[in-house]
Order: sequence, then structure tokens, then C-alpha cells
Amino acid sequence: MRIAVLGAGSLGTIVGAYLASGGMDVELIDAYREHVDALNQSGAKVTGTTEFHAEVKAVTPENKSGKYDLVLLLTKQLYNDSVLAELLPFLNEDSVVCSLQNGIPEQKVASIVGEKRVIAGSVEFGATFIEPGVSALTTEYNQFKQYAFQIGELNGETTERIERIRSVLELVGGTHVSDNLVGTKWSKLLINNAFSGLSAALNGMYGDILDHETGIESAVHIADETIKVGHANGITFAKMGGFDVESLELNSESDIPERILTLRTTMEPSRLLRASMLQDLEKKRKTEIDYINGVVPAMAEGTGIPTPFNDLVVEQIQAAEQSGTVPDFDINIKAFKQLLNLK
Repeated sequence: MRIAVLGAGSLGTIVGAYLASGGMDVELIDAYREHVDALNQSGAKVTGTTEFHAEVKAVTPENKSGKYDLVLLLTKQLYNDSVLAELLPFLNEDSVVCSLQNGIPEQKVASIVGEKRVIAGSVEFGATFIEPGVSALTTEYNQFKQYAFQIGELNGETTERIERIRSVLELVGGTHVSDNLVGTKWSKLLINNAFSGLSAALNGMYGDILDHETGIESAVHIADETIKVGHANGITFAKMGGFDVESLELNSESDIPERILTLRTTMEPSRLLRASMLQDLEKKRKTEIDYINGVVPAMAEGTGIPTPFNDLVVEQIQAAEQSGTVPDFDINIKAFKQLLNLK
């Protein structure tokens, strides 16, 4: 099996290192030439909660060659149109593209490479890019080895190919086959919408949202909008670590205090996190907001479901992108307070 790790950043470097060490024929593909050069010259180095090194082969996108049997897609969704169109000549008829991106990219990926080639995937570990050739594993090592990925066929079936791909990814870390991987990705989207989106829109850590009455109540409404739109699109949300994400839906305004308590309890271990989208804004890069909070209003079209809180997150982050500035918590939180007063 010939494998491509398409987007060999913080996560892809770790994935490629373990696959190469496991004897797989794997090529790490990334546009950052200095990173590619370092990988080829010195190998992939993993630091953080473990220390690991492996010799790898890396190329820039224009130097792809041959055919790939399995592509692990780790690029940002921003670039899917061009990245996937350029990938097509390097796929066999029965090649598999495993979408490991944030958000819900599967429909878009399938529209370009063909639905039969696509399986869904979810990365369950964290990493930080340190320098060319070096990535830090930020998830506790034993947890990583027990639970690194979830993968699944789009129709939920357990097939021979999904088991074959599971055995490959087990070389990296614990890989679990789900019969509702799309539901898992929607559950992760909900958490990203409520906390990553607000973290970027308000320029704060998750804890800043948890501790602020307007922030946490806005997170409750963002979660509720995501659930209602998901249900309208036939989604059954998967549990996350035993937590029933769908229990966050609001049946009436009187449910809000209980939902606030649930979110504060559930998200407390993540209070020090800062959104990667906020880091993008700090670096004056375009974010993936259209593929995070932007998914909800896009998929609400035709359903009659209002999505004002997700809309506001998108509006504030897009404004920051256009102005090349970082949001101000005290200024942007006022817009959410005004929105709450209208309810």
C-alpha cells in the first residue's frame, strides 16, 4: 500500500513518522519547503509527551508522483478545491481518501474525488508544530496510543477496506471504527463552534468564555443552533467520551441555566485552550471559519432555522481577517450581549 500524508504539518508529521517507522511506503506532502527539506535531511522528530524519530520521505505538492492507494487528508479545507483537483491524477480507481480535516468536509471531498473513494476520519490527538522537521505531541502518550483516530464509511458499514485502513493507522495510535463517523464529526463541530469560534471571535481562552456570563450563554445558543441544524439535515450526533451532545439542545429558554452548568462542567479541562483560528488571526492568515461556524448557517438554508449566534461569530472573525487585526474581547462581547437581550 502506497500512502500519502497530504498536509504534513503538526499532525501529519507525527502520522508520517509512525507510519514510516512501521514499514509503510509513505510520502509526506507539504507546501512548506523548509519543512520538507528538514524532513528529508534529518527525519521527522516528535517531541512533547514522547520522544520519537523516524526517517521519512517528503515532497512538495508539485513533486507528487505515481499513484497513492491511501491519502490521509490533513490540509486546511480552505484549499480543498485546488489540493484535491491536483490530487486526482495520482489516484487509482480504488484509491481511498480519508478526510481528517476539521469540520464536515466529506461532501466537498466526495464531489471532487468521487464518493466511493471517500471515508471519514477524526483525529483524536493534539500536536503543535515546533520548527521544520519537528512536531510536539500534546496529548498524553498512553491516551494517544489508545485513542488516536476514529474512522468510518460514510454509510456506517463495516467493510473490508475500513478494517484494512484501521490496521494501517494502528501503527500510529489507537484507531476505532465508528458506524456514525459523520455524527462524531458533527459533535466535534459543535464544540468547535461554541468554543473555538468564540475563542477566536473574542480573543480569549476557553476559560474566558466559561467564566463570562454572556460568553457561556452565547456558547449554549451556538450549540443549540448547531444541534437543530444538524437534526434538520438528518444528523444523529455521536456521544463524546460518553457525553450526550444532543442533551445540550434547548427546548425552552428555561433550559439555559442547566445547559450552562453542563457546558462549564464538560469543558473545564479545556479552559487553557486557545483556538487555532485565533492563532491564524494573530499571524494575519485566513481562518477556516467558513468550515467551522459557517457550516451551520450554510446548512440551515431552506430549513427556516435561525442561526444568529453562529452568524455573529462568522461576522466578527471575517471582520478581523479583512482588517488584519485581532479581536478585542471587551468590544466584541457587547454584540453577543445585545443579541441575548433580543431573545
